[in-house]
Amino acid sequence: MSFIVIKEKIEPYNKKIIVEGDKSLSIRWALLSSQSFAKSRSTNLLLSEDVLNTLNCLKKLGVKIKVTKNFCEIVGVGLNGFKYKKSLILDAGNSGTLSRLIMGLLVHSKNNIKLIGDKSLSKRDFFRVSKPLEKFGAKYLTNFGKLPINIKGTDNPLPINYHETIGSAQCKSAVMFAALNTKGETVIKAKKSRNHSELLFRYLKLPIKISKRKKFDLIKIKGGKKISALNYKIPADISSSAFFIVLTALIDRSKLKIKNVNINPSRTGLLIILRMMGVKIFEKNKKIYKGEKIADLIIESSPKLKAINCPSNLNSAAIDEFLLIFLVAAKAKGISYFKNLSELNKKESPRLKWGSIILNKIGIKNIITKDSIKIYGNPNLKINKKIIIKKFLKDHRVFMTSVVASLAFGGEWKIYNKNSINTSFPSFLKKIELLGAKLKY
Repeated sequence: MSFIVIKEKIEPYNKKIIVEGDKSLSIRWALLSSQSFAKSRSTNLLLSEDVLNTLNCLKKLGVKIKVTKNFCEIVGVGLNGFKYKKSLILDAGNSGTLSRLIMGLLVHSKNNIKLIGDKSLSKRDFFRVSKPLEKFGAKYLTNFGKLPINIKGTDNPLPINYHETIGSAQCKSAVMFAALNTKGETVIKAKKSRNHSELLFRYLKLPIKISKRKKFDLIKIKGGKKISALNYKIPADISSSAFFIVLTALIDRSKLKIKNVNINPSRTGLLIILRMMGVKIFEKNKKIYKGEKIADLIIESSPKLKAINCPSNLNSAAIDEFLLIFLVAAKAKGISYFKNLSELNKKESPRLKWGSIILNKIGIKNIITKDSIKIYGNPNLKINKKIIIKKFLKDHRVFMTSVVASLAFGGEWKIYNKNSINTSFPSFLKKIELLGAKLKY
């Protein structure tokens, strides 16, 4: 079992880094490009396991793909153009985004397809996707709502009305992708969540109408339109950038610039919450790129951090970053409170539980319920003991959060499953070392 050992806090730094492409956009670019009749090319595509599994699944479905060091090229097969052998097995690995979105694209598949994933993905809920997709006429035979799933499409997918109540961009996007293959208009009433799919649909001039209401979006999509080529330079991933943002905030006399980051408002809950806690974050060179907001982020260390009663309306826009936010709360003055976070325990691991475990290990009092956590901060937090992190279902975010905690607070850490970062951020440890971290492999 692979692990790293960290025995020293990181020294103050003033650096600039570039972070790899956004994972959500990388997967959506590949899936939508496969539905075009043209050749699409991307640069800065994230070549993590989740994205590589996406490309491998598309290859099995008859899509021609070329990957080089500098670009990825996909020759689309058009809507309902997948060609594959009978009894095909698609392996989504650890990717919730891939597994759920590709279910939508397969609503028209003629032959049976079996969708599988790793141990962690196989514990996650797929009823939330299979049940609305079955309304199109396809059949999704799940293992009591879990993987593996046997998929049998329909020759005539019918448009549906769908009320998405969870706030899941994956569920919403799966229905949006399925709607592309219908004759007619699909209507989605969706709780607010990430909107990368909507922005890509708009950029591709697909027939989509969006009416924004206070608590939900009303989305109307007409299917059957041909999709044009999508040439895309993938902006940096804010969820990957988050580890460096929080590390810089916690290290005295430090400053960091991260170039060309996707600051889509549906993803920037982290920035809003950290600013409320006293973290200095600045946005420079802001622009709109194919619908997405992009900027260089400049972060400065924050010696006086404030506790927060976090507004739960920010949860969706920060759902992948709460483990890191808990570390900031650990060093803040006062008691921080985070609520309505049950969705955290439906990720790669039960992350709310793991947030509490990490806080306990570093000596921070916390009170956890099934959907909330209260954190008693200590601005003078220092660790002088050995800490072991293991058995976290190979959740990449638990691993990387533990690395940030060790470098920020000290102690001697042994953190297992270092290969878990290959899921989303293969170069994470190299970039941490560029900032001055001393790691022992």
